[in-house]
Amino acid sequence: MNARRNNKIATGVIIGLVSIVVLILLSLIGYILITGLPDVSFKFLFTESKAFAAGGGIVNQLFNSLYLLVLSLLISIPISMGAGIYLAEYAKPNWLTSTIRTSIEVLSSLPSIVIGLFGYLVLVIKFQLDFSILAGSIALMFLNLPILTRSIEDSINSVSPLQRQAGLSLGLSRWETIKGVIIPEALPGILTGIILSAGRIFGEAAALIYTAGQSAPTMSYTNFNPFSETSFLNPMRPAETLAVHIWKVNTDGITPDADIISSASSAVLIIVILIFNFGARYIGNRVYKKLTGDK
Repeated sequence: MNARRNNKIATGVIIGLVSIVVLILLSLIGYILITGLPDVSFKFLFTESKAFAAGGGIVNQLFNSLYLLVLSLLISIPISMGAGIYLAEYAKPNWLTSTIRTSIEVLSSLPSIVIGLFGYLVLVIKFQLDFSILAGSIALMFLNLPILTRSIEDSINSVSPLQRQAGLSLGLSRWETIKGVIIPEALPGILTGIILSAGRIFGEAAALIYTAGQSAPTMSYTNFNPFSETSFLNPMRPAETLAVHIWKVNTDGITPDADIISSASSAVLIIVILIFNFGARYIGNRVYKKLTGDK
């Protein structure tokens, strides 16, 4: 009887603690959405800042955030993929492997403001990239690498050893087994990790203040020449992202409707991040069912 009672008490405590976490999360998200969504409109989403309510309109900031995210993923995914495969399939327990894992842990624990200052000193000043989308994408890469690497490594390690043995028993080389058997089996987890990391860096602000910049220059969405100064595809132009925009309108002291703009922008930012998170689960489950034939 005592054991059953203790089990019920422990279960109740655990459920209570989990409920507190969920309640805090729902309270934060609910407050942001309730205060911000009423001011979100088609005009707010698809006009430029100076064209709406003395500083509203987030079309440029929203596009800049997506553009930075895509460029950062294009840079970080190949590096993370190689590092994850090496750590999961080739690395042996020695000082080199230990050093790599320690470096990944240290990189993941660095504050984003430190990475931003490093990007400012090295990318903006030393390599003279100035405040640009490219500099911001490289800075985001440093934030993204440890998350992606660990996600890819864990996804590969979750594949059953029988899959490796089956590939090798068919006469495939080790690399052919990894490429044709292991990676497809681990693909749902890898895709989930990529999408979750995308949601993480989409809301990043501190690292981008010192690398991508805080200005939103005039650009043309009909100019597809990436070497043109006014092209929306130019990676060398400064770019104010949505997260930086929220910080800026609350600190510059000159935007008359700062509260409205920041609340509405925060609601949009939360919605996009939620889409990333729920999308990761949906895509991961769909890919898994397609690869395994599970219904």
